Amino acid sequence: MLTLDTPVELVPKIGQNYQKRLKKLGIHTIEDLLLYIPSRYEDFSDVVDISKVKVGYSFCVKGKILEVKHTRTYRKWMDIVEIVIEDDSGSIRAVWFNQPYLAKTFKEDDFVCLAGKISLGKEGLYFNNPVHERLDELTESHSMTHTGRIVPIYPETRGLTSRWLRYIIKPLLVDFYNKFPEILPKEVLKKYKLLEAKKALWQVHFPDSFESADAAKAKFSFEELLLLQLAILKEKFKLIQKKAVSCPMDSELMKKFTKSLPFQLTDSQKQCSFQILMDLEKEIPMSRLLEGDVGSGKTVVATMSALNVVKKGHQVVFMAPTEILANQHYKTIKDLLSNFNVSVGLLTGKEAIIFRKEEFKTKRQTLLEDLKNGQIDVLVGTHALIQKGIEFKSLVFVVVDEQHRFGVEQRSKLIKSKGSIPHLLSMTATPIPRTLALTIYGDLDLSIIKEMPKNRKPIKTIIVEPIQRNDAYNFIRKEVKGGKGVFVICPRIEIKQPNEDELNHSTSVQQYNKIKSKIFSDVKAVKEEYEILSKDVFPDLKVAMLHGKMKPKEKEQIMLDFKNGDADILISTSVIEVGIDVPRATVMMIEGAERFGLSQLHQFRGRVGRSDIQSYCFLFTTSPDQLNRKRLKALVASNNGFELAQKDLEIRGPGQLYGTSQWGIGDIAMQGLGNIFLVEKTQQVAKEILKEDPELKNHPLLRERVDKFSEKIHLE
Repeated sequence: MLTLDTPVELVPKIGQNYQKRLKKLGIHTIEDLLLYIPSRYEDFSDVVDISKVKVGYSFCVKGKILEVKHTRTYRKWMDIVEIVIEDDSGSIRAVWFNQPYLAKTFKEDDFVCLAGKISLGKEGLYFNNPVHERLDELTESHSMTHTGRIVPIYPETRGLTSRWLRYIIKPLLVDFYNKFPEILPKEVLKKYKLLEAKKALWQVHFPDSFESADAAKAKFSFEELLLLQLAILKEKFKLIQKKAVSCPMDSELMKKFTKSLPFQLTDSQKQCSFQILMDLEKEIPMSRLLEGDVGSGKTVVATMSALNVVKKGHQVVFMAPTEILANQHYKTIKDLLSNFNVSVGLLTGKEAIIFRKEEFKTKRQTLLEDLKNGQIDVLVGTHALIQKGIEFKSLVFVVVDEQHRFGVEQRSKLIKSKGSIPHLLSMTATPIPRTLALTIYGDLDLSIIKEMPKNRKPIKTIIVEPIQRNDAYNFIRKEVKGGKGVFVICPRIEIKQPNEDELNHSTSVQQYNKIKSKIFSDVKAVKEEYEILSKDVFPDLKVAMLHGKMKPKEKEQIMLDFKNGDADILISTSVIEVGIDVPRATVMMIEGAERFGLSQLHQFRGRVGRSDIQSYCFLFTTSPDQLNRKRLKALVASNNGFELAQKDLEIRGPGQLYGTSQWGIGDIAMQGLGNIFLVEKTQQVAKEILKEDPELKNHPLLRERVDKFSEKIHLE
């Protein structure tokens, strides 16, 4: 007997090939299949007489098949299936190309419903490749699946069509209509006027009207967002039950630290520092996200808090996503704390360094022993620091750069004590709109550095048309001759060959070359650009290349050469996006700028302007698309990362911006993440439910779905 948990492998009519394709879409069970929500709908509900169809418009008609014809044109190796149908008002032809199996599908005297666009040919009006459905003569529209109604169109993958999904899903809807559970409390359904589960399920797949489809989608969007909020807030509730070591603020020490800085802290930096220091005084573990534009001074704020913890006799760890950034953090922290008698260690895959009044290299084992004995106050490294064999004497504070999802279990791995866990400060240079911060990082308190250091000049951003390319190159040469550095960003490492999705068995040589030519002309690649710039455009300058496929040691050396001035121009992919600090770089040149989102472009731009020297960002584009132009003009008009992040959210959606599409969150929740009112509403409901029932014992179905959801979205 089939249940909602039945794997798709056991569902009749789903063969092995389809099983693989469904799993590619994250569909593993019947429940997953039923909750696979259409992305849009086609309106085939208005069935008209054949005599009323007009060229250039889409129509839906019913009729009896008079003739079926199958021919092949040997010149182009094309199969053509043609039928003629009639109703009481007249007759019309329908033609399909390269679908020879249809010749066996259609039989004379059968009844069919056709829906699609009307074209005009030598023999008069005809349907061009229409959607079709065989009927009994008495079939009513509401019982049709592919035509004669509002028809669902699903997100597809290669070899898996909306037609096939409708064919599989509809009988399952019939079977499970009265078995599909309602997980939302009755009072929530009533308060927010949401459809009950079984009705919403039918209407989202086969709606009676577009209003019904919207109501069904609203129900599932609310439900998915509530599951996300509950999964994340449960983490927060779990955290509140844990203990942390209290580190009261030493006001005099903090004043001494700020006076030692070669610059003044901004008001935002002071405010964020105070919020963090207040959290560190509590015995509840801090979970805070420090958000600030590139170059806004997040590391200084984190280091100030680290100093307070160290002087209370405890240890701090700074974790960075790459060895390059770990090295950068180590040097910054070492310099900031050099006058405070603090020992700082750096541990990466290939080196161990300790700073105690002076710097010296050591063996990894020696550093680990010093760490265990409490002789290292601050340890900097990559996320490899949470591996086995690394022990702290008294780790109380963890600072994580650009990895916000760092939960209770991961923190617990860092220390031996089972009675407490470290405070966590997560830092990001990616501006996150409020609607996303409330959900994706709802378990973290938020601190925002809204100002840039006072000596920074706004970066001048310019859209460069193809005709202006040489002028831009001349400007770049002048900057380099003045001792400045230049970044060049390309969308790809190398030009790709056309793949199976772009080609099929009937692709001609001419079509292949056309596709290949389009790929070459549209997308600049690092390796190709390196050849052009180093040999043809700037043969007199030192040009270097950097991309993600290089070994860490090789990447680090190239970055060091560029930072020290041993390379003038660095060509890179988006690997350069986060955290790299090169004060001498004043030009950011972005090829194919329209291929990146606003937030990512803003991140690239933030790699320059890291000193008091005027910096520039050149956006090279060949796209005539007005939406792309609008995005690029928004970047020119604003240097505010938060404004741009909100615009990017509106234009591109959250999935592409923050990698949430990798979390296993459905498209319906993705759309909901852009709606601040829905986000706030579901967060409030989640808080109310958890306040009354923290373990969801009174809501077993809801708890089961939250647990499944938590596994899917990788909270840690």
